[in-house]
Amino acid sequence: MTVLVLALIAGAVTGLALGALGGGGSVLAVPALVYLLGFTPAAATTAGLIIVTATSATALYAHTRDGNVAWRTGALFAAAGIVPAFLAGAVAGRLPEEVLTAAFAVVAALAALRMLRPSTSKPPDRIRPGKAAGAGAGLGAVTGFLGVGGGFLAVPALVSVLGLAMRRAVGTSLLVITVNSLAALAARTGTDGGLHWEVIGPFTGTAILGAWDGKRLATKTSGVTLQKTFAGVLLAVAAFMLGDAIV
Repeated sequence: MTVLVLALIAGAVTGLALGALGGGGSVLAVPALVYLLGFTPAAATTAGLIIVTATSATALYAHTRDGNVAWRTGALFAAAGIVPAFLAGAVAGRLPEEVLTAAFAVVAALAALRMLRPSTSKPPDRIRPGKAAGAGAGLGAVTGFLGVGGGFLAVPALVSVLGLAMRRAVGTSLLVITVNSLAALAARTGTDGGLHWEVIGPFTGTAILGAWDGKRLATKTSGVTLQKTFAGVLLAVAAFMLGDAIV
């Protein structure tokens, strides 16, 4: 019963962060699965992809209804990340747990630092296909390797590389995240040892519900306050994971 309660709470917090910030909340899922729910790092990154895919697809539907998804642009960006996501997903399951933990801690710290800095992304004068493909491929690799959606990377890339307005960038990033997560999951098919579906199911369900609550919270709370609070939590998680990997 204790594990179920922890899964429900962790899922709600993860979804709340995703809904309120439009990205980055999934970075909380993997540490929660490892340190609260007893998953191995490899199993946690796979479970994280399942949670990210379901939550992102649900949120994508909501943003589609509001007309905030640039389908053609998002599809091109996502296409560049499919192969890297697949390859990185296949490699991640074969690496030592310490390497995965340390890599995840570094990415979590970078995500937190980005949130603490004011955005300086400006729409480009023209879209450079090579740069767009490189950004999409890099995001796909991060998604496949670490089991995170990468919304904290996708949104600024869609603004600065492809020139989308912020609201459409948030909606379109959910399309990119969903596609990349599915590709990474496909690479891990047959290597799902250590997954506990009785935990993943409730975690995913409350994450989806939490995302809707997060969206409402964002309308009532300063975006800067939300970002700074979340960044502080993320830095603490990153420090703990890095220390665990080193020791």
